[in-house]
Amino acid sequence: MSLIITDDCINCDVCEPECPNSAISQGEEIYEIDPNLCTECVGHYDEPQCVQVCPVDCIPLDANNVESQDELMEKYKIITGQA
Repeated sequence: MSLIITDDCINCDVCEPECPNSAISQGEEIYEIDPNLCTECVGHYDEPQCVQVCPVDCIPLDANNVESQDELMEKYKIITGQA
């Protein structure tokens, strides 16, 4: 499952540089996560780095983009050119 940034985002800018897949970018009003690039940091870290640094806890799992750990690892391999 990829992650999503909710309307509680305060645009503090701390999540974007933490994403190893460059999945986070500034949207029209708040930061957004590209579900095609988000692997929940699988392959890079044990926990999603954006969640770790978010001061307002506004980055939950995205129920509209459900993926297993195996699917996230496959996505990681494709993104990093290891497929």
